[in-house]
Amino acid sequence: MAKKTPPEGNSPFNRTAQHDAKRAAILSTAAKLFNFKGSRATTLMDIAQSLGLTKTSLYYYVKTKEELIYQCYMQSLANQHQILDEICAESDLSTLEQLRRYFYRHFENTYAAHRGERPHQAALLEIASLKDGHRTEVEQYYIAMFKRLRDIIRSGVENGELYRCEPIATTRAMIGSLEWSFDWLRTFPEHSPDEIAGAAWRVLLTGFKSCRESYKPERFDFSEASRQALHSFDREEQHRLKQEAFFKAGTRFFNKKGFDGTSLDEIAQSLNVTKGAFYYHIKNKEDLLYNCYIRSLDVVEGIYEMAAQLDSPGLRKVEYACGHVFAAQNTDLGPLIRYNSITSLPIPRRKQILARTDKSNERFGEFLREGIADGSVRADIDAHIAQEMIAGAVNASMDIGLWRNTDNLSAAALDYFNVFFNGLQPPQTT
Repeated sequence: MAKKTPPEGNSPFNRTAQHDAKRAAILSTAAKLFNFKGSRATTLMDIAQSLGLTKTSLYYYVKTKEELIYQCYMQSLANQHQILDEICAESDLSTLEQLRRYFYRHFENTYAAHRGERPHQAALLEIASLKDGHRTEVEQYYIAMFKRLRDIIRSGVENGELYRCEPIATTRAMIGSLEWSFDWLRTFPEHSPDEIAGAAWRVLLTGFKSCRESYKPERFDFSEASRQALHSFDREEQHRLKQEAFFKAGTRFFNKKGFDGTSLDEIAQSLNVTKGAFYYHIKNKEDLLYNCYIRSLDVVEGIYEMAAQLDSPGLRKVEYACGHVFAAQNTDLGPLIRYNSITSLPIPRRKQILARTDKSNERFGEFLREGIADGSVRADIDAHIAQEMIAGAVNASMDIGLWRNTDNLSAAALDYFNVFFNGLQPPQTT
């Protein structure tokens, strides 16, 4: 009697393939909900219902929401590594072509997910809230991806294919410029992936500068800006100073541990105040997080307003805004809140913060359009796409101290934002 051949491929009798397909569907649906609703507001029942499953059926694939978030993040990073595997497998590609393909794949995949043509990938917003074992594994996988991209950039700098940039800072700025694209790409429904990818890539390839020579940003004096930004608060002084201390401590904990990993008792202890004194000013953890966003927006908007008042070309205003927000994060004025915790806010408050953030980010677009008009910014730069990218990079700059030394703030800021001013392409080939 002939031996039966086990079913393969997409056969309904291939249990392994069917299990993998269901798991992929669960991860895609969960990633979509986590991205736009937030993991805190998303329940396993929400995910099960979106898939037409019972909660019991879902438990066959994943036991807890923590486990599901972890799996979504690992899948997202696996996708990044696969893209880099495919790019690096083609040994004849130039460094610029490798980076161009990396960026184009990002936008192609995001658009395809929006159209339902491929799985959604989870934005890595809440790594800090994962439990220690899961967090360590995700962070290590992320660092491995970061180093691969950094090594491509470093190699290009060393062989002269790229503009002389600092690889670590440039890699972080480039990744940061894409971190929120899953959200803002929805505002370009009439554009094709190639249009968006081309416009985004142009920002990083040539930078904003309109001249053929290298653009030389000014050395920053951050002290005066810090004092002015602090004075933008109009609360009564003693009360304001106490609130400042609570909000700054809360921001440090939220940035480091995420919303779920942050304890109000721990924050009170770090400030050496009683819980009673702390709760006199802070109603609950959600209220603290909301006020951390309000405070950070107050500081950032104060800096953008000072940039707008400069009697300078548009490109100098962009430079001033970027550099001084970077400094605010790394001086006594900071820290500023990272937006990775935004989904922990309830929808009404989240919408309020995001609406104000969008309006604030539009200042970059205004400065860029001024620069195009006065000749300091290239005319072929899409100001809207550029403002979204640089706003993402500004947000990501808030953890640059984890990647490199920031003792010299001016030098660190110049290294970090250099890719936006001078681009990746060496000046002589422009």
